[in-house]
Amino acid sequence: MESDTVAQTEEQQGSEVMAAVENGPRDEFVLADITTDDAYITMPLDEAASLPAWR
Repeated sequence: MESDTVAQTEEQQGSEVMAAVENGPRDEFVLADITTDDAYITMPLDEAASLPAWR
């Protein structure tokens, strides 16, 4: 079986993605590419999948 891989472009090689929980009136899960301006998504923390759910 051959693996399904995608070659990284020069731009993708410098990407760094991080996740965080932002506490406030409504706790939110934040996923962001910290090497690119405005490259992030947020969702209510209670709607984000837990680690066991991803396994």
